[in-house]
Amino acid sequence: MPYHHGDLRRAVLDAALEVIAVDGPSAISLRDLARRAGVSHAAPAHHFKDKAGLLTAIAVEGNELLAESLEQAIAGQCTRLVDLGVRYVRFALDHPGHFAVMYRPDLYHRDAPELIAARERTGKLLRGTVQAIAGDQDARVTQLAAWSAAHGFATLALAGNLDKTIGDQDPTELFRTLADVMFVGRGTIEQ
Repeated sequence: MPYHHGDLRRAVLDAALEVIAVDGPSAISLRDLARRAGVSHAAPAHHFKDKAGLLTAIAVEGNELLAESLEQAIAGQCTRLVDLGVRYVRFALDHPGHFAVMYRPDLYHRDAPELIAARERTGKLLRGTVQAIAGDQDARVTQLAAWSAAHGFATLALAGNLDKTIGDQDPTELFRTLADVMFVGRGTIEQ
């Protein structure tokens, strides 16, 4: 099969993200992705070596995209924990393939330096912002509570478990309402 892509790596990543968004990470096959990208079955292995390498690249990219979204929120004077949670839920809904892989260390090379760096960047942004909001006393607990709420909501929404509850409503607005109720009186950076 002739090589037709200017960016085979991107073509394989995009095909993988489509498959994962519909059928989950277990449906990934490098041979199938090569077929979808119109290249030889060995071509994806040149960029990713194996399935775990491909999923590592997806986890790295997902963490980078999430970090960029959080940085935009922070630069835009996002001063409420709820706003960061909304960003997290929006990221998950907009990038379901990335989201399905990022928190599954059993799928990828968790010791890959680029993954460690991307995860540290995202974690540092979240920890720093939560620290500014919650203060020293309960920042870890607040971070865990906020992450659990946003991650759980996003996971339920992506799985279709909230379809009846959400109806025509924007899921992020429903999450905002839910988070406001859960964290009432908390979660604002003092200016």
